[in-house]
Amino acid sequence: MTATQEPQVREAQGRGEEGQGTGPRTINLIQGVTEALAEELARDERVVLFGEDVGARGGVFMATAGLQERFGKHRVFDTPLSEASIVGAAVGMAVRGLRPVAEIQFADYMGPGFDQIISQAAKMRYRSGGQFTAPLVIRTPSGGGVKGGHHHSQSPEAYYAHTPGLKVVMPSTPYDAKGLLKAAIRGEDPVIFFEPKRLYRAARGEVPGHDFTVRIGEAAVRREGRDLSLIGYGGVMPDLEKAADALAAEGVGVEVIDLRSLVPWDRDKVLASVEKTGRAVLVSEAPRTANFMGEVAYVIQEQAFDSLLAPVVQVAGFDTPYPYVQDKVYLPGPNRIAAACVRALNY
Repeated sequence: MTATQEPQVREAQGRGEEGQGTGPRTINLIQGVTEALAEELARDERVVLFGEDVGARGGVFMATAGLQERFGKHRVFDTPLSEASIVGAAVGMAVRGLRPVAEIQFADYMGPGFDQIISQAAKMRYRSGGQFTAPLVIRTPSGGGVKGGHHHSQSPEAYYAHTPGLKVVMPSTPYDAKGLLKAAIRGEDPVIFFEPKRLYRAARGEVPGHDFTVRIGEAAVRREGRDLSLIGYGGVMPDLEKAADALAAEGVGVEVIDLRSLVPWDRDKVLASVEKTGRAVLVSEAPRTANFMGEVAYVIQEQAFDSLLAPVVQVAGFDTPYPYVQDKVYLPGPNRIAAACVRALNY
């Protein structure tokens, strides 16, 4: 199909990938990504998928395995090793009416396409007065925990969250990976879709058998509590749960919130939680300085100051290049998170 032809969009509410009703299934996070891509390729002929080695090989983490064989080389195809070209092509396709999903092999490699993202994709709707949009998705594995060293483990989400016109998403469960990716592909704005690579096969969960999306900008309360709000996103979420379990054993009620998306982020749900508990601990694995959670902390102190019983505490990576072998030292694991919670509780 060319960009000027009428698109064929098949709505599949209440149906599984093959159009048959199915019940809920337990899958891992990368399977959620693969299923979302397959279902959107089948649903909308405007969707195209491309990047380095995404075709016959199925991508560096096999997220696109089998999709070229199923949908053909004109819909799922490999590109040269040029991130600037990948992003530039995606912008052009989006403006001309397609729904491109571009894969960048690692979030660390997005630098060569940075200008195309922030100067073109993010500005398209605004600079054209709404005459054009850039409905593209850039998928990329992000974060550490796989001993990838400093060129394969970074968390650059704050760069993109700082740019008006972009949406920034990072799921932590198979349900969210599938539902948020489908919502991103169907939306009208450019979305940077970070996938926490250490959770690709570690995070397992149930997904419905029917067609569904998850609204971008809505946080999830993973557990309720009245003593402290523990807030994070992406790869750190299992560690938040472990820290909350340890504190629960001591009688502390921790409310765990998964932001799921950074732009937009769910101020209402975060503020409601902090106003209830009076304490907030914010966790991410990006370096501490100019960390996105600094914005969350500012909004909490600005809008919920009278509810605070202790200063907002942040647990993050360190202001160093990501190390080769000290993953467990660099990442904010359960012990560091629990210790930060105790500081807030004892203030």
